[in-house]
Amino acid sequence: MGRRILIVSASMGAGHDAVAAELAERLRSGGHLTVCVDLLDLLPPGAGRGLRAVYRTTLRRCPWAYGAVYSAFFRDRGDPGDRNNWAPGTGPLAAVLEPRLRSVVERWRPDALVSTFHQAAQVTGRLRSRDGVCPPSTVVVTDFAVHRQWLHPGNDLHLCLTEAAAARVRATTGRPAEVCGPIVPPAFASVGHENPRGQSSRWTREFARRGPGRPPVLISAGAWGVGHGLTETALLLAGAGHIPVLLCGRDERLRDRAAMLPGVLALGWVEDLPDLMAASSALVDNAAGQTAQQALAAGVPVVGYRPIAGHGAEGVSEMAAAGLTEHAADEMALVRSLDRLVRPGPDRDRQVAAGRAVFTVDAAGLVA
Repeated sequence: MGRRILIVSASMGAGHDAVAAELAERLRSGGHLTVCVDLLDLLPPGAGRGLRAVYRTTLRRCPWAYGAVYSAFFRDRGDPGDRNNWAPGTGPLAAVLEPRLRSVVERWRPDALVSTFHQAAQVTGRLRSRDGVCPPSTVVVTDFAVHRQWLHPGNDLHLCLTEAAAARVRATTGRPAEVCGPIVPPAFASVGHENPRGQSSRWTREFARRGPGRPPVLISAGAWGVGHGLTETALLLAGAGHIPVLLCGRDERLRDRAAMLPGVLALGWVEDLPDLMAASSALVDNAAGQTAQQALAAGVPVVGYRPIAGHGAEGVSEMAAAGLTEHAADEMALVRSLDRLVRPGPDRDRQVAAGRAVFTVDAAGLVA
């Protein structure tokens, strides 16, 4: 018999909502009834939109400020296994959201809660530990670097991308944590780099027209087009013999600027990203988020470069430490990494195999 499952996400960028949507689709396919709630919609009118705008503006214009906030409130204060390093649920935002989410739970009466955003994990953890009517709660950690805002011992289970992340959760919270790997649509895995679909796609024809023999390399900037030196990176790759494809997300101003650069293909929001990845040779990533995880599924090598502050820098470092990607410290290192990874060879084969191996079990089955 199907269960009623309430998934709590937040529209901070597109990654958390993408995970929530894919998880909901898998659960529905398994006969469960699911509803997705945006945590920002539970705030007083206008507050969620304002919070999102402040976060986006800070990432774009004052990354040092976001880095300082991340260091103060998200990063461990010492030994990651020391439970005194963090204070769950003490943030004012979680306190405001707790009664509002409780109202949703009381109205919809779910059999289980699932969080795909760290602040949602704080709220569900508070509810679960304080409220006897709150159903079991699972946290789907979407980051490779598990900062302490993901961690609240009131939650029953954490699902993590890697065993290192799961071990960190277990050590800090004393609660169960399992590995499920990234949650991405199956279309990315089904159109792996060598899949014949990519050979006749519009992207393959476009790249052949732009520069036969020049490997197309994607440059990710997330849904908001955030990152340092994105156009400079595109020009660097063009000069190194690649076709740089700058994914500008929904930032039309970035797209307009990049479209003026010689040899650079600037794209807005891409609806057929699996086919684009199938036709591409590598991804340059700055956040270790959904785009990087989708590339792993598609068999596209990933190089971390100029990561955004806070969770981006830690995530890029964790992915490289796990052997899933490479982390280029400077321009020459980036060019050298791409020279080895864009063409067939042992380095490329090794990274593609490591990336695909991280997809272990279906998270929907663990949630259900």
